[in-house]
Amino acid sequence: MTVLSNSWIQKRTPHWDRLTALVAAAGQNRLVGLSRSELQELALLYRQVASDLSTLRQDRTSAALAGRINHLLARAHHIIYSTRKSTWRNFFVFLRDGYPRIFREQILYVFASLMITLVGAVAAAAFTLANPHFAEPILGPNVINSIAHHEMWTRSIVSIAPQAASGIMTNNLSVSFFAFAGGLLFGLGSVYLLFVNGLMVGAVGVACQQAGMAVPLWSFVAPHGSLELPAIIIAGAAGLRLGHGMLFPGMYRWKDSVAKAGSDAARLVCGVIPLLFIAGCLEGFFSPSSAPVALKFSVGGVLFLLLLIWLFRPLPRAVFE
Repeated sequence: MTVLSNSWIQKRTPHWDRLTALVAAAGQNRLVGLSRSELQELALLYRQVASDLSTLRQDRTSAALAGRINHLLARAHHIIYSTRKSTWRNFFVFLRDGYPRIFREQILYVFASLMITLVGAVAAAAFTLANPHFAEPILGPNVINSIAHHEMWTRSIVSIAPQAASGIMTNNLSVSFFAFAGGLLFGLGSVYLLFVNGLMVGAVGVACQQAGMAVPLWSFVAPHGSLELPAIIIAGAAGLRLGHGMLFPGMYRWKDSVAKAGSDAARLVCGVIPLLFIAGCLEGFFSPSSAPVALKFSVGGVLFLLLLIWLFRPLPRAVFE
């Protein structure tokens, strides 16, 4: 028989109290009153307290306490594992209201991802201004040769638009996936990919500016880049969230911290997929077309504005997808 120390009970009591508070806040309608982050915390605490109950049951002197914890877990189990029919309406409600809430909960990681990208872009721009040859290994010989001949390397896309759009979407999804999966390397993979992506943007921007091709470049980038670049930054933010959970578990056990970070990161990155789908279609069909420059910039501006409205507009107090 195991005899538990008072210090162990005192150490675990705050977790039991927190779970009790979350269960109470959930209310009679199971989910009402809890935000998504609180629901995730509820699930993690449930697993931790279940482990505590197993320990308590080994101590006969803690039978009363074990009974109380068992009752608490039964209530939490009912909330966590209650099933709800999934419908298309729930999916659209998630995209409309649920995802913006998830995005805002992880906004610090998005900001960090943006800063890493900007640092790379500014560094490449500065070095390319000082030495034009700096951009050559970053952009590759094909792009450098096109710039030298004052030709956009995207002209060939127009003649194979359907295939190009498919390939572009696949490539963009791959980049975003690696930006996200780089978090498994304790976030270092995500930092590297974001920085390199910033280097490419800064280098190509200055190289085209020096060649007098700034307008053709940015009129090509604007329509799809208004969604593609934010999507990659958000995917990178998901990777940073995962890496942070691996490095700094905080109050959680390491495996629980990684599980929570993985859940947060996966939810954050799922909103990237529709953005990349739209961006891929635009990059394959519209961006390299002969449409007026003003129209291209207008489309990019409108799409970016709609993106901001989607992510930052006022939301209901609680959203349950």
